[in-house]
Amino acid sequence: MSDKNQPELIKMADLARQSGVPAPTIKHYIREGLLPPPAKRTSRNMAYYDAAIVPRIRTIKELQRTRFLPLRVIKELLDGSGPGAGIDPEAAITRVLQDMAPSRSKTRTELIEEGMPASELDWFQDLGIVSPTGQGEEQSYVGDDLELVETLNDARKAGITRDMLPPTILEPYVRSIHELVRTEVRMFREGVVPVAGDNLPALAEAATVLSERLVVLLRRKMLVPTLREVLSEEANVERRAPRAKPKTAKTAKPTKKSAPRKKTAPR
Repeated sequence: MSDKNQPELIKMADLARQSGVPAPTIKHYIREGLLPPPAKRTSRNMAYYDAAIVPRIRTIKELQRTRFLPLRVIKELLDGSGPGAGIDPEAAITRVLQDMAPSRSKTRTELIEEGMPASELDWFQDLGIVSPTGQGEEQSYVGDDLELVETLNDARKAGITRDMLPPTILEPYVRSIHELVRTEVRMFREGVVPVAGDNLPALAEAATVLSERLVVLLRRKMLVPTLREVLSEEANVERRAPRAKPKTAKTAKPTKKSAPRKKTAPR
């Protein structure tokens, strides 16, 4: 009579079939500590695994495929241990990006003392391009947020005034960058994810760095040709615009002189 409290043990082939994840990938998860070792070994080449880990295998693969999370972060997330414990996948991604960002920070007060207008800091926050922590004047700008604010402040110090570059000009700029990022994500999901396998986390990190370099280089290459294109378009518009006919001075028409009346002799 079998004990119902005993786990259901299955072979690696069955584990792969039920989870939809290839056996080599599952073995890699085991080596990285995301899955428990075999529950039972009958020989060197024959092992049995707890069927209850199938949902965990699916979750790991899904987090890799859709969130591009490194296995280290996924392990902390699923185990409820370490700095990633108890946070959702999006928060885990945020933490990974923060690890890549500079660690410097400054308070709102420090930035204002350095010449950054408080109104512009508020506008950047309303636009959603910076997310300071804390409240009031003790708000802190960390990592990429600080780099962004300081870059804009450096533009002011270099002589690019508010009239030349108003903060509102960033709104269409942010929209354009958002569309670019959507294109990058779509290309990555369609081109890399299906064939990346266990290298997905490393490829995601590499793609992040390389895409930033690619954008900078392409912008540098396209800047002067695009400037010429814009100037040419403006010149064509001016040439096609109807020109007003020059006004000519009106000349007065000569008036006919009436013939003098003949004087009649008095009778």
